[in-house]
Amino acid sequence: MSYAKKTKKVTKIDDKFIELVGSMFNTMHKASGIGLAAPQIGIEQAVTVIDISRTEEKKKIKTEPITLINPVIKDFHGEITMEEGCLSIPYVRGEVTRPETVYVEYQDLDLNKHYVELKGFIARVAQHEIDHLNGILFIDHMNKEEKKILKPELDLIKKGEIEADYLLAEIPVKSSIHTRKKR
Repeated sequence: MSYAKKTKKVTKIDDKFIELVGSMFNTMHKASGIGLAAPQIGIEQAVTVIDISRTEEKKKIKTEPITLINPVIKDFHGEITMEEGCLSIPYVRGEVTRPETVYVEYQDLDLNKHYVELKGFIARVAQHEIDHLNGILFIDHMNKEEKKILKPELDLIKKGEIEADYLLAEIPVKSSIHTRKKR
């Protein structure tokens, strides 16, 4: 499976797509993740789900689980370096410098447009997931020295000798996380 592939814009929301979003949340939770982009499960659509409610950062940030459809980072400022990992690159973590604040335009499950300012940890998670939609992995942001240190693990992953241990999970029940508003 290729995690570094550009996605196609979502133009239609139907029951199958709603089910996909629910399955993405379930898959992410089962893998103890905080974000998941469609390419990570073999879907070439511009959609990502984020839920940081199970992290220590939740205490600092009041945010609900969110679905970002066709997200685009419109502006950014500041800079911060933190360690990142990824469900698609098991057992690999590395220092990544990213903007501290981003302004993201996205659509919700009704394809309504939104423009939000994200700061700190949630901004980092959103950038990481939006990168997946654009064919970019967090290791692409790492410096050469750190990549060199991680090369043995990255080579094993490329050869398929180490794989992510999650599959697309079935959606257990409908919940507000992945349902549209009544029209």
